Amino acid sequence: MVQGLKTVALVQARMNSRRLPGKVMRKIGNRALIEILVERLKKAKCLDGILVATTKTKADDCLVRLLRAKGIPFYRGSAEDVLGRLTAAAKSADATIVVRITGDCPLVDGQVVDAVVADYRQGGVDYVSNVDPPTFPDGLDVEVFSARVLNQANRASRRRAEREHVTPWMRTHPRLRKRNVSQTVDLSGERWTVDEPEDFEVIKKIFRHFAPRRDFSWKEVVQLKKNNPRIFQGNRGIARNQGMELGVGQKLWKRARRVIPGGNMLLSKRAEMFLPGQWPTYFQRARGCFVWDLEGRKFADLSMMGIGTNILGYGHPAVDGAVRQIVREGNMSTLNCPEEVYLAEKLVEIHPWAEMVRLARSGGEANAIAIRIARAATRKEKVAICGYHGWHDWYLSANLANDRHLDGHLLPGLEPRGVPRSLRGTVFPFRYNQYEELENLVRKENIGIVKMEVERNEPPRGDFLKKIRKLCSQRGIVLIFDECTSGFRETFGGLHKKYGVEPDLAMFGKALGNGYAITAVIGRRSVMEAAQTSFISSTFWTERIGPTAALRCLKVMEKERAWEQISATGRLIRTTWEKLAKEHGLGIHVSGLAPLPAMTFLGPRALLYKTLFIQEMLKRGYLGTPTVYACLAHTPKILRSYFEALEPVFRIIAECENGRDPGEFLQGPVCHAGFQRLN
Repeated sequence: MVQGLKTVALVQARMNSRRLPGKVMRKIGNRALIEILVERLKKAKCLDGILVATTKTKADDCLVRLLRAKGIPFYRGSAEDVLGRLTAAAKSADATIVVRITGDCPLVDGQVVDAVVADYRQGGVDYVSNVDPPTFPDGLDVEVFSARVLNQANRASRRRAEREHVTPWMRTHPRLRKRNVSQTVDLSGERWTVDEPEDFEVIKKIFRHFAPRRDFSWKEVVQLKKNNPRIFQGNRGIARNQGMELGVGQKLWKRARRVIPGGNMLLSKRAEMFLPGQWPTYFQRARGCFVWDLEGRKFADLSMMGIGTNILGYGHPAVDGAVRQIVREGNMSTLNCPEEVYLAEKLVEIHPWAEMVRLARSGGEANAIAIRIARAATRKEKVAICGYHGWHDWYLSANLANDRHLDGHLLPGLEPRGVPRSLRGTVFPFRYNQYEELENLVRKENIGIVKMEVERNEPPRGDFLKKIRKLCSQRGIVLIFDECTSGFRETFGGLHKKYGVEPDLAMFGKALGNGYAITAVIGRRSVMEAAQTSFISSTFWTERIGPTAALRCLKVMEKERAWEQISATGRLIRTTWEKLAKEHGLGIHVSGLAPLPAMTFLGPRALLYKTLFIQEMLKRGYLGTPTVYACLAHTPKILRSYFEALEPVFRIIAECENGRDPGEFLQGPVCHAGFQRLN
C-alpha cells in the first residue's frame, strides 16, 4: 500500500452481455478473456489488489468457477444495478482508491493504469480518467476515484443509465473536481475493446501476432497497426461508447441481425420501420394498452397494438384465463380438440351465407388455403387481386411480370426473388374502386378467382363491391374477401356485412384471437368441399389454444359490442389529427377504416416528419405512430393524455415546415418506407 491507501482494481464482468453474451469466457489460445485481462492488469505497480465484480445470476456460475480455480478474487452482486454491485465490492475489498476496469478490455495496459492512478494521487481531484475526452484507444479505459465518492454516487444516482454505467453522476456533478489524462496523438478512434463478434476477431489476431507473449504494451499494438493495418479492419465501423448510447432493445436488435435474416420474423416490427437506433424494439410485458420494454420503461401503445392482433387490449383477463385453463388441461394430443368444432359453428352462425370452415394460425396461411381451395373448385389458375394478401409464392408472383405491380398493395421495392418463374402470368392486380380494370382483366384472361380486401385505405365508391359480386356470379368466378385485417373491427364479423355483399370465401385473422395465433377460412359448401380434393393439412392447425382464445374473444366482443367502441375511438383520433394539422397549417392525408386510422404527412418531407413524430411521441411515453389500431383498452383518460402529447409534436413539425432545420430535433436516421434489405 502507498501512503496508507489501499488501491483496488474492480473489474466488472458478467456472462449476460447484451451485445456479445459470454464474451469474458471466450478463449484466446487456451485462456479465457478474463484471465488474460487480470494477468495484464497485474503488471500495474500501483495496485494492491484486483477484484472481479460479477453477478449472483446463475449464468455467472461458470465464470465464478473459473475465477475460483485460478485464484482470482471475486465479488457477486446485482446484475442490473452495476453501481450498487461495485459499491458493495469496493467495501468488501476495503478499498480506499477504486480503479474501474471493464471486463471487455483484454488489452488493458499496466503502464496506462499506473499513469492515471499517479495523476489521481497528486491530489486536488475527486475523479480522474483517460476517457473525458478520450485520446487513448477504446479498450484502454481507466477511471479512478475514491470509495467515498463511489458511495456518494451510489446514494445520489437515480436514473437507470447512471446505475448501469456507474460513473455518469461523477462525470457530470458540478461540485466534483475532475481531471483527464491525455496523450499527444489522438487515438480515440482505434477500437481495442470486445463488445461485438467483430471486435473479438480483431483482438484474437493481435494476440496471435504477439504469441506466445501476452505482456506486450499498448504502444507495441499501435506500431502493429502501422505495420499491418489489415488486422484492425474488421471492427472499423463500430462507434466508440455505442453501448452507452444504445438502449437495451437496440443492443439485442444488433445481436438479432447477426443470427436472424432481417433481424426478426415480421417486417412490420423492424426497428427501422419506426425509429432507427432508438425504437425499444423488444418488450418484456404488455397489459391493456401499455407495453414495458427491456429497460422497464412503460409506454402507452397508440400505434400498432400487436399489428392489429389485440382488439380487446393486451392480456385480456377473460381470454388469458380461458387459455390458462386449456394449458392446464393440455394443448395437444393424438386426438382432435373439440374447440375447433365450436369455433367453426360460431363463425358460420355469425355469417349465415357460409357453411364450412378451415382453421389455420396465420394470415398468410389462411390466404394460401383460400387460393388452393378456390383453384381446386374452379380448376382455374388465374387470380385477380386487390390488396395485401401475405408473403406466399402465389401472391408475390404478381411481381414476376412487373416488379412494381404490388407497390400499391404490398411494399414498394419488393423483388419476387425465390418465386418460381413458372408462376408468371397467374396473378393480376387491379386497383381499388377501378371496376373497369377488373372487367378488362376478366375479358382478357381466364380469371377463375377474384381476391380482394373489402376496404383498406378508402371506402367503396358507388356499387363497386356489388358490381364485382355480380360479375363473379355471372362468370362462375370465386369471390374471396380477405378480412384478416378488417374483420370484427366495424361489424361483428366481416366488414362485408356493412356493405351487404356476400363473398364465396372469406378469411379472418388478427383480431380473432386477441393476440393468440388463430385464423379462419369460411365459405360456401360448394366451394369449401374442394379442400378434400387437395392436400391442405398442418400439425399445429390442430392445437387447442388458438380456437379457445378465439371463442372467448368472440364472446367478449359480442358482449361489449367492441366494434362500436373501437370505431368511435378511431374516428376521434382521426378528427383530432385533422384538427391539430389545421391549427398548425400542416398538410396531412388521413385514411383507413374507422377503427384503424392512418395519417400521412404531405410533401417531400413526409418520411422525415413521420420519423420525427414517432421520436417525439416516444419521448412523451407513447409508442405513437401515424397508424393506430384502436382497441377497447384505449380509454377516454388515455386518449385525453395522448391528445395532450400530440399538440407539441405537431407544433415542432410545423416549425420545421416553416423553415426551422429538422436536424435540430431529429436524433437519428429517417425511418424506412417499403421493403429494404438490412445490411
